[in-house]
Amino acid sequence: MTTLLLGGRVYSAAMPDATAVAISDGPYGVVSWLGADDVGRRQFPDARVVDLDGGFVTPAFVDAHVHVTATGLAAVGLDLRAATSRDDVLRLVGDYARRQPDGLVWGHGWDESRWPDPTPPTTADLDGLLGNRPAYLARVDVHSAAASTALRAGVPGLTAATGHHDQLPVTADAHHLVRAAARAALTTAQRREARVAALDLAARSGIAAVHECAGPDIGGVDDWRELRALPHGVEVLGYWGEAVASAATARELTDDLGVHGLAGDLFVDGALGSRTAWLAGEYADAPGCVGNAYLDGDAVEAHLDACTEARITAGFHVIGDAAVTAVVDALARVVERHGAPAVARCGHRLEHLEMVSEAQAALLGSWGVIASVQPNFDALWGGSDGMYARRLGPQRAGRLNPLALLASQGVPLAFGSDTPVTGMNPWESVRAATTHHTPGSALSARAAFAAATRGAWRAGGVRDGVAGTLAPGAPASYAVWDVPGGLGALEVAAPADTVARWSTDPRSRIPALPRLAPDAPLPVCRQTVHRGVTIHG
Repeated sequence: MTTLLLGGRVYSAAMPDATAVAISDGPYGVVSWLGADDVGRRQFPDARVVDLDGGFVTPAFVDAHVHVTATGLAAVGLDLRAATSRDDVLRLVGDYARRQPDGLVWGHGWDESRWPDPTPPTTADLDGLLGNRPAYLARVDVHSAAASTALRAGVPGLTAATGHHDQLPVTADAHHLVRAAARAALTTAQRREARVAALDLAARSGIAAVHECAGPDIGGVDDWRELRALPHGVEVLGYWGEAVASAATARELTDDLGVHGLAGDLFVDGALGSRTAWLAGEYADAPGCVGNAYLDGDAVEAHLDACTEARITAGFHVIGDAAVTAVVDALARVVERHGAPAVARCGHRLEHLEMVSEAQAALLGSWGVIASVQPNFDALWGGSDGMYARRLGPQRAGRLNPLALLASQGVPLAFGSDTPVTGMNPWESVRAATTHHTPGSALSARAAFAAATRGAWRAGGVRDGVAGTLAPGAPASYAVWDVPGGLGALEVAAPADTVARWSTDPRSRIPALPRLAPDAPLPVCRQTVHRGVTIHG
């Protein structure tokens, strides 16, 4: 049986003017045809017809960097991203504690860099509000957290750990210890509710697959195993952030955990907001501080070498320029040993890659190393008055998240949200990439959309040439959207500060996308389908 969708608009480079698409039923749905409504009716007279009623059909999105359980905990619990001050955080915590009078208070998302008074919540603040109740409140970047005495008291070795402070939020090793204690206080039911909520949110957002960046210091092995066993229509591709030193260990670990690679959030450094990203020079707002190095060059090289020999994807969380240099230098040594083709076939990937030079980008492009990046970071923290400028000064901040540079040097791009750090709406990521704060760093909407669809599938090891597109033979993974202003509002646009590499004239047959200006309302997902199976709508 064939399903014929008509009466809308289909985003497809294979048929830019298509208003209809035919899907072949079977164990896995496949796109079998695209074209005009009347032709489709004649060609598939016995098809099941679905009237799109002006809907816009695109390939489903893939989020290339998520933390499913943490996202769900924020979605069903205490989300602090909207807090405007320390007092506002405490008000939200108090309201939540009254609604949920028992157990751990788990919150996420406060960001003091956006407050008029950048004073974070203290241990005394939480103790005065909650008494002897355990509380864990992660900063937005999840590289530091405020914690109550009741939670801290149950963490052996905390006071001796790097990053410990009695009153201020804990960072580095101290944060990892506190976070592990908070995770242990969650019940099985709480974790499952959170995961289902997060994956349901992904499906409602037009996302068919996510890359879970798991690891010992993220959610722990039990969290990953439980997520992997959870039945849900959204596909979960797992990466495990644990360093290895031999090919045999790499194979054993990936086989045991059922992950796609030893990559994702394998921390070389931390985050700029928490001042734990590893810098070559000191932070502008913290003299003498250069951040944290969690893996040295030798450990990075050993991991890359082992995974390359085992033909397994390796990768790292890498943000600061010193961290990027350590990884690129280690990659160069591994390329010298194994050859660039051997490195490229593994699909090694770097998460975030915020402070990369042109020379480094050229090397990464020549080695086929994938950049899994988060355009929303620039939207949140870029600009002359943003967190980046305060942490680094305007000159260094202006070089962060250079999307156009990476693309120009042939580095394959995959977009992710790093949810719960930023929101999961993929159109927000695409828009952020097209409206970059730094002149010359933005991408065209077409390139940004590709990074959130085809590029993200490629980063996950799917290199069949059609995944993430709507073309004959492609998997029927798609989303149907209501576009503000209707189909007539679709446009072909290029960044205002660059020369377009293709015509934006409608007659050029370049597929059009919704308007993505900063003030434009974004499309709303009506239906999400993954391999022919409806997972939302």
